[in-house]
Amino acid sequence: MLTTDSREAWKEYRKPEPYFGTPQEALFQAIPDFPEIEMHVISCWQKPMTAPKKLAENIWFHGLVVPQIGWIRTGYQGCIRAVRKKLKELQPDIVHGQGTERDCAICAALSGYPNVITIHGNVGAIVKLLKIKPFSYYWLVAQLERFTIPRAGGVVCITNYTKELVQSAARRTWVSPNAVDGGFFSIKNEPASPPQILCVGHIQERKNQIRLLEALDPIAKKMPLEAIFYGKLEQPYAARFVQMLKERPWCRHGYADRLMLRAALETATILVLPSVEENCPMAVLEAMAAGVPVVASRAGGIPDLFEHGVSGLFCEPLDVESIRAQIQRLLSERAFASKIGSQGRQRALEKFRPKVIAQQHLAIYREILKDR
Repeated sequence: MLTTDSREAWKEYRKPEPYFGTPQEALFQAIPDFPEIEMHVISCWQKPMTAPKKLAENIWFHGLVVPQIGWIRTGYQGCIRAVRKKLKELQPDIVHGQGTERDCAICAALSGYPNVITIHGNVGAIVKLLKIKPFSYYWLVAQLERFTIPRAGGVVCITNYTKELVQSAARRTWVSPNAVDGGFFSIKNEPASPPQILCVGHIQERKNQIRLLEALDPIAKKMPLEAIFYGKLEQPYAARFVQMLKERPWCRHGYADRLMLRAALETATILVLPSVEENCPMAVLEAMAAGVPVVASRAGGIPDLFEHGVSGLFCEPLDVESIRAQIQRLLSERAFASKIGSQGRQRALEKFRPKVIAQQHLAIYREILKDR
């Protein structure tokens, strides 16, 4: 399993333990339930860091130091070579690269072993939607994604949306969603008073938080509420967002780690995600697991995640009135909101538990090895 050590992504080289994206962390929770599997997790670093030899009884960890010149400026050539050297030592049956945003997918595709890649963010689609400038970071990543997909043994698509985007270029595809950290299923949601509207995601144009603020304005004039935004500020979009927050005392912004997010979901009344483009957002899955009613845009892969009016509500991301109407419905019909939250949690238990997703991954691996 090739995946990013988040200490490298966030330049937190002094932290003593590796940590990973939430879907990968959740998947690792289930691997000990399959003792027949031997998993080796490989991450590339730009600086040496401390790390345990094992993440679990049957999960080993390997950190590979690659000089800065071997990263994106050279198409991750240094990472590719370091990974190939380690794989030659390990002799794996299959290599799984997590995410096309960095080095992992291209290292898997060029590993020389049977391989699959998982696409978490559809970088090409994001670049096209937001008209990203040529030769910027995201533009370069999109070119690497386009290079990698046809060279991988197959693509694990976390939604049908991704499958539709890549199936013409990919050798083969499967659909398997993200896994949700088991801790979110143990949350007991007790909505606060006044109501808390929670929005989780980087403050950026794609996440569309400014339209959410505009949708909430008339509601906040009629009733007390609190809007809580968690996420990294990304300029220039965030500058206007911050200014709007200063004019709205019922709003606040901050940063939340996983423990803080769990605490926020314990008291959240609704989670709202009005993005104009998404794949399989963890904020929606984690809220569903916690039993928090969800309003999310009918965009990208989100329609795969729940059924409208049963386990969540869809809104149109470019229509402020649509966002407002769905929020108002949940705030005014508390019995209906409770039912939506309960049905959402049940769907998450059936579809997104770590063991369920691990079983789907193992079935994919066995299919590849059978056809080898």
